[in-house]
This record gives sequence, structure tokens and C-alpha cells, in this order.
Amino acid sequence: MQFSDRRNTTRWIIIFASFLIVSLILWNTYTFFQIFKNEERLKMNLWANAQKTFINANETTDVELPLQIFSNNTSIPIILTENDSIINTVNIDDIIVKDKDKAVDFLHNLKNENEPIVIEYVPGKFQKLYYGNSSLLNKLKYYPVALVLIIVLFGGLVYNFYRSTKMATQNKLWAGMAKETAHQIGTPLSSLIGWVEILKSEAVEESTTIEIEKDIERLQTITDRFSKIGSEPKLENKDIVAETQQSYDYLQSRFSKQIEFSFQAPQTKIMVLLNPTLHSWTIENLVKNAIDAMKGKGKLALEIKQEGDLVKINILDTGAGIQKKQFKAIFEPGFTTKKRGWGLGLSLTKRIVEEYHKGTIKVLQSEIGKGTTMQVILKKIV
Repeated sequence: MQFSDRRNTTRWIIIFASFLIVSLILWNTYTFFQIFKNEERLKMNLWANAQKTFINANETTDVELPLQIFSNNTSIPIILTENDSIINTVNIDDIIVKDKDKAVDFLHNLKNENEPIVIEYVPGKFQKLYYGNSSLLNKLKYYPVALVLIIVLFGGLVYNFYRSTKMATQNKLWAGMAKETAHQIGTPLSSLIGWVEILKSEAVEESTTIEIEKDIERLQTITDRFSKIGSEPKLENKDIVAETQQSYDYLQSRFSKQIEFSFQAPQTKIMVLLNPTLHSWTIENLVKNAIDAMKGKGKLALEIKQEGDLVKINILDTGAGIQKKQFKAIFEPGFTTKKRGWGLGLSLTKRIVEEYHKGTIKVLQSEIGKGTTMQVILKKIV
């Protein structure tokens, strides 16, 4: 417990330190931006004074310094106006300058970037100098945005890594619990097999021992299922029609007569590479979910169809239906609409179908109040 607390404290310290570092970088970037912006303002004031000097120059005026100031500006775009008319442009593309509408739009953008500098070159006569940010300043302006995006991306990668690690740990825990459960069931199961043999020797009615043996066999199947969680199951060439019907018939005999069962499949064998125990689990989970959706009363049909090199198993019910936005969510671990339940049935079913049998499972169609069709697709052995 102390180790866990220390680990959580360390994690929060790292998060806080990262946030502090990012904040400092953003603050320094903003400070640099303001410093550069002020320096460019000073340069434009010098440019405005040079313009004033140049306008008022006579044959004795030294214009070398103003001309040098003009030539040194190679990055800051400038539009000079007088009486709302553009009289000069600097560092602006000729395409914009020659197009009156584009020039007006560009001037509007400059007005939004910086306050203009008013040049009173003679009393009562004014020019206005509009200027934009240099390319360097524009790059610096977008640097914090890029930095934040990088931090968000990095944070997302760390979160996904942490989540994947946590899920892997949980999967190992569930697999360990499942194997331990299978191991614990094995002991009383062996004892029950012994008691059945005693009952037979005591001349108990045969039908009674037969039913007990069926349930013991079922417990052995369940034990076998749990023991396979977390390990790669052995796949065999099996007739999927016979394997599916066997599981379906067993379930039909165990549920209420208020459920109207039906089974349709080709009369020929369809060979598929699968694990019989896990396939039986798949059918059982889908059938039980369908019966739960119908609240123990309705019609339940199972259809097996061939389409090319694929086998499609459809399980149709007349239950409550599923909202379209939940078609994918129902296969996520922990998702359930029941008051009781862990929400693991369909998650395990998806894993059995897609990871072990290399097939697909999906909600083929569903309508609220009318029912749902679940579909499992597997590849045939050609």
C-alpha cells in the first residue's frame, strides 16, 4: 500500500513538474514575442522619422541615414497612406500591390496587427504608416501553439502507454483468476464423479444419474473454458454445423418453453478450424444474451449460411433491441445494461471469435422493441 501511495505521489509530482515547465516555456515565449514586437515598433518609429526627414529634405540635407534606414528594412511589410490613399508599399508582393482589392484587404490586416504611426511631415499634413509583423515574429507567434500540440500529443502517447500497461496487467489478473477458478472447481468435480458411481452402485434410478452426469459434463466443459483463458487454444478441423447445433440443443433443453427455438443450417458438413470448447462458449453467451434481452419470452432463431469461403452464424431474437450508438460499445469490457452483471460476456465472446478463431463478430441489425441479429463470421477450410 505504501509503495502504491509513493508511486501515485511520484506520478503527480512528474505531472506537476511537466505542467510547470510547459508554463515557463510558454511564458518565456510570450515575453520574447513582446520584446521583439516592441523592437519592431522602435524600428518603425525610426522609419517614420526617416520618411519625415526625406519628405522635408532640400539640397543641403544629408539623406544618407534615412536611405540606410529604408534599405535595412527587409522583413517588415509597410503600407504608407495619405488621406486614406496608399502612396507607398514596402516588402509586399507585387501581385497584392497591383490588385486594388487585395491591397485594401492587406491594409485591413495590417490595421488589425499593429497601431499605425502618424507622421506629421508639415503642420496640418499627415501620413499614416501601417506595418505588420515580420516573418520571424509570425513564426514566434505560432511557436506556443506548436509546443502545446506537441505536449498534447506526447501526453496522449503517455496516457495510451499507461492505459495499455494497466489493461495488460488486468488481463493477466483475470487470466490468473480464471485458471485458479478452474483449478478450484476441479476438486469438488472429481468428488461428484465419485458420488455418481456410488449412486449407480446403489441402484438409483438410471434417469437421475444420467441427468447428473450431464451436469457434471457441463461443469467439466466450463472448467475447460476457464483453464484456456490467457493461453493459446488448440484449433481443430471441426464441422461447425454439428458443433453449433450441439451447444444450441443443450441450451434449448435448459430454458423455458416460453422461448420458441429454431435452427436452420445446411445439411452438409462445413469444416472450420476452431476450438470446440471456446466455440460452445461463444454460442452460449450469444444465446443467453438474446434470452435476457427477451426477458425469457419470445422467439430465438439460429441460422448458419455459407457465402463463398465464409460461414455466417446469425442469432436472431425478438428482444428489446440495441441503440445504434451502442453497437460497438456492447463488446467493451464492463459495458452492461443489466442491473446485475460484470459486462464481460460479449467482451470474452469477441476475443474468442476475433483473436482465437480469426473471425469477426458484430451487431448485424437491431431495432428498439423488435429485436436484434448478432452475426459471427468464420472462414471455411477449403
